[in-house]
Amino acid sequence: MLLLLLVAGLGAMTIVVFLFAPQIRKYAAGGVCQSTTTLQGKTVLITGANTGIGKETAMDLAVRGARVIMACRDVDKGEEAAASIRAAHPKAEVEVRELDLADTCSIRAFAQKFLSEVDHLHILINNAGVMMCPYTKTVDGFEMHVGVNHLGHFLLTYLLIGLLKRSAPARVVVVSSLAHNFGWIRFHDLHSQGSYNSGLAYCQSKLANVLFARELARRLQGTNVTVNSVHPGTVNSDLTRHSTLMMLLFTILSIFLKTPREGAQTSIYCAVAEELHSISGKHFSDCAPAFVAPQGRSEETARRLWDVSCELLGIEWN
Repeated sequence: MLLLLLVAGLGAMTIVVFLFAPQIRKYAAGGVCQSTTTLQGKTVLITGANTGIGKETAMDLAVRGARVIMACRDVDKGEEAAASIRAAHPKAEVEVRELDLADTCSIRAFAQKFLSEVDHLHILINNAGVMMCPYTKTVDGFEMHVGVNHLGHFLLTYLLIGLLKRSAPARVVVVSSLAHNFGWIRFHDLHSQGSYNSGLAYCQSKLANVLFARELARRLQGTNVTVNSVHPGTVNSDLTRHSTLMMLLFTILSIFLKTPREGAQTSIYCAVAEELHSISGKHFSDCAPAFVAPQGRSEETARRLWDVSCELLGIEWN
C-alpha cells in the first residue's frame, strides 16, 4: 500500500512538473545581469574557470572585451575550456595559468609569475571551490574545504592586493553560498580533526568567504577597491562530484536548478554593474542584495578569522 502511494505521489509530481515546466524554469533561472558595460583594456583573473559558473563568467567578461586569465588546477581542462570560448567567440582574449589552491607554494609561484608579467588587475573573482569531499588535507595540512575555499583565496588575494590597488578602480568578487547560513567558524577545531562532517565543513568554508569579503572591504575603505560576496544559486554543475547523494538529488531536481550560465549572472553583475562602483562589503544573490546570516555579520568573528588565517599562512596583512 505504501509503495502504491509513493508511486502515485511521484506520478502526480511528474505531471505537475511537466505542466508547469516553463514557469518552473523561469523562476529557477533567477536574476540576470542587465549591465552592458564593456571591459576593453581591463584585466580579469578568475579561479576555477575551466568549468561551471567560472567558465561562463570567463566567457561573458571576455566577450565584453576583457583580457581574462583563467587560473586552473588542471591546465589541460583549462585549455579545453579556453579553446571552446575562442571557438564560440574568436575575438575573446582568454589565457590559462596553473594554480592549485590546495598548495600555498603553487599559489605563491602563480602570484610571482603573474606580478612579473601582468601590469594591471581590475577584477579578481575568487570562484574555485570544493564541496562535500571526503576528509582530506591540502599540501600544507589544512582541511580541504577551509584550505581551498577560504585560505587559498585569502593568500592569493593577499599576494595580489597591491596590484589591485594600483589598478583601481578595481573589484574583488568572492563566490560564497547560501550554505553560509548553516556554517559556524569552529576556531577550536578549524580543520575538523576532532570530528568531520563534509556538509558542515563546506558550510564553514562558505561562511568564511562571507566574513573574509566583509573584513577585506572594511580594510580597503578609501582605496577604490571594492569587495563583495555572492551566492550564485543552486547550480547544476560538477561541484557535487564528491557526493553520490547530492549528484542523485541534483539529477532528479535538475529542472529546479540553475544552469552554469544562470549561476554566473551574479558574479558577472558584481564584476561589471555600474551602480556597484562604490558598493563594498555586501552580499548578493540573483543580482540583488541578499540576506546575510547573523554569524556572517559578526565583526568580532571576521577579525578573529582574519588573524587566524594570517597566522596559519605565515603572513602579516595589516
